[in-house]
Amino acid sequence: MTGVSLGFKLEPIALRLDQVLPCRKVPTGLPASRKYKQIRASIDEVGLIEPLSVSPVPASDGQYLLLDGHMRLIALRDLGHESAPCLVATDDEAYTYNSRVNRLSTIQEHFMIRRAIASGLSPQRLAKALCVDISHITKKTNLLEGICQEAIDILKDRQFSVELGRVIRKMKPNRQIECAELMASANNLTVSYAEALLVATPAEMLVGGKRPMKLAGATPEQMLKMEREMANLQTQYRLVEHTYGQDVLNFVLAKGYLTKLLENARVARYLKQQQPEVFEQFKAIVDFSSIDQ
Repeated sequence: MTGVSLGFKLEPIALRLDQVLPCRKVPTGLPASRKYKQIRASIDEVGLIEPLSVSPVPASDGQYLLLDGHMRLIALRDLGHESAPCLVATDDEAYTYNSRVNRLSTIQEHFMIRRAIASGLSPQRLAKALCVDISHITKKTNLLEGICQEAIDILKDRQFSVELGRVIRKMKPNRQIECAELMASANNLTVSYAEALLVATPAEMLVGGKRPMKLAGATPEQMLKMEREMANLQTQYRLVEHTYGQDVLNFVLAKGYLTKLLENARVARYLKQQQPEVFEQFKAIVDFSSIDQ
């Protein structure tokens, strides 16, 4: 069994910033962007956490091409740093690091902030390091208060606004789970969608039994129609959820059978000549690459 070669050296090395050559142009207005301000504030407050990723430039005098960390490099230069720790790649493959990164979910960020505060880091310093208002840290710290564990499990790998928690906690646990499932299945975790679900929620499924204010600009007839459609959508979602596994299995079996059928040149030729519409439908099923499309 052959060993797996590493894509970079295990230990970072310190390089002067003038040895690191960016591989793309800095976008106009970058210093004014929120992301850049957060990175700059974090480096200024706690230092560089993630080393730059570089690759040696062949036939050069100690020059390295920057693979990942362009905003960090600019922030380091703006803050007056002369060097930085760098991870050196062992090959020259043009590799887009950020396309392989799994972004931190909102709930994971919540737990990290709570752990940081529990370990002694003040919310004020944390807000300064992340370049956000202290109220934002407070909202992230209290994100899951009043939300049941089942709804948390549905949303745990998603990114969403901290204001979503404010809306969901107004519902009782069973309704929280229903709305989390609806938002996740629709891939719509916006606050406006959550508020629409809240307005369409019966009073007995709300904390305190108090109906929320109606949506601005919506008539009572429109609200009643939306509530009926929301109830119908929830019913359809449950039906699809119950039959999804069997439907996928049937599709896989049908696709396998049609693939073998169309591999027979005589059958394929006959269908194409005599039943072209059927042939095109069969071919579309065979060419279907992912159930998530």
